[in-house]
Amino acid sequence: MRIAIDVDSTLHHYWDVLSESARRRFGIELPYDEQITWGLTRLRPDQLKACVAETHLEDAVVGAHPYPGAVEAVRRWHEAGHFIHITSHRATGAHAATARWLQRIGLPYDELYCSYDKLARCAEIDIGLLIDDSPLNLEGALEQGIRAATISHPWNRDLCDEEQAIVCAEDWSELERRLASLLGGSEQAGGDATLVGSVARLGPAAITTPRAARHRA
Repeated sequence: MRIAIDVDSTLHHYWDVLSESARRRFGIELPYDEQITWGLTRLRPDQLKACVAETHLEDAVVGAHPYPGAVEAVRRWHEAGHFIHITSHRATGAHAATARWLQRIGLPYDELYCSYDKLARCAEIDIGLLIDDSPLNLEGALEQGIRAATISHPWNRDLCDEEQAIVCAEDWSELERRLASLLGGSEQAGGDATLVGSVARLGPAAITTPRAARHRA
């Protein structure tokens, strides 16, 4: 299967990075547990734009810590033959830093795509499963016939409760277990997975790499 995996708040806990930027730049607190909607109202649009830009600078990107179990789960899927498409709502200028981060943490992938048309790219390369935290992207994926899964956050929990088609999990270990029947793996995290070949049509906006060898720690 071709799997698209978001970065911020999916592979690492982006909220702490964004919150620290808002606190330092504007003296505004962003309590994680209170962010129960996708829209962020405590910051003006220009303030949010400035914080996002800062958190996507190279030092912030490369210094991020992946969620426990994320790298291991993705590596197992990749070794089983699944095509891994890393996709992030970041400016194209963040491509290089994101690639260096993925290499640093040892996460294998086949394509890296930083842009603001995530779902369009998923449709273009026939993605079968999107793992993302955004309710808009999760709903959009379902509308396009793409399976959807997420790590649970305050802003997507209502959607998880309402939409049974979305696979929701509290952490990556649970997510891997819940996706085992779809991806051919064991019900126990870390189990063997069935080999599924995949070939993708790669576009000019993407960074592509050979299979996993170049991206393992």
